[in-house]
Amino acid sequence: MSLKAQITEDMKAAMRAKESARLATIRLILAEIKRKEVDEQIEVDDTQALAIVEKMIKQRKDSITQFEAGGRADLAEIEKGELAILSAYMPAGLSDEEIAAEVQAAVASTGAAGPQDMGKVMGVLKPKLAGRADMTVVSGLVKKALSGG
Repeated sequence: MSLKAQITEDMKAAMRAKESARLATIRLILAEIKRKEVDEQIEVDDTQALAIVEKMIKQRKDSITQFEAGGRADLAEIEKGELAILSAYMPAGLSDEEIAAEVQAAVASTGAAGPQDMGKVMGVLKPKLAGRADMTVVSGLVKKALSGG
């Protein structure tokens, strides 16, 4: 079953169970998927759907930080609830060791020699690790590996 179909089924289940918070978050995901399909006139596949969910997770994390800094714990709690629901659609994350091994393999396979080759290495890693690792962490590891650290 595709991710989009899974999300649609979860929406139906949330409707039946009268879980309003879960239903609202799932509808947000489906709205974003639909927006992308209409804007780009495509059928969203699992990779694109994951990218949409990943973007929404990043937005929630940013919002939580902002709300907590502004003393709005009530709004931060709502965002945390949405974050938990969104996170359920992400594949299992990789451990730090697995990420480091992928970085080393990518550096070796591209023949990267220094910081100027960072784009090549990230180009190889992004499709492999998208949704399974925080790309900011991956970027930091690549930078460290290429600078000889």
